[in-house]
Parts: sequence; structure tokens; C-alpha cells
Amino acid sequence: MALKTKVKEYREKEGLKQSELAELVHARRETIVHLENGRYNPSLKLAMDIAKVFHVSVEDLFTFTED
Repeated sequence: MALKTKVKEYREKEGLKQSELAELVHARRETIVHLENGRYNPSLKLAMDIAKVFHVSVEDLFTFTED
């Protein structure tokens, strides 16, 4: 299974930089970079914190796809 994310799409729609989103969710910018590139699976807390920033559900941001 692979994690597919819409974090970059939502972040750009809100006009946020990666560093700004990272600050809002108390993470490093590099974490956001890796998350957007599909090289990092977030913790449940991080996923919920990001969803809260965008006022969407975790399921709106993240889905699992079959390889």
C-alpha cells in the first residue's frame, strides 16, 4: 500500500509556504517536504493537526492506494 496525500494541493490553495505549515503544526519544514513527496508517513497526531489547519478530515488529505 502507498500513501497518497493532498497536503501540497491544500497548502498551495491556502497560500502557505512549507515552512509556514510546518510552524503551524510544530514540525520541521523537511517533514512537510517529505510528506508532500510521498516519502514520509505522518503520525496520526501530525495528520490530524494538518487536517485541522485546512478544516478538512484526515481522509480528505490522505488515502492509501494499492501498489
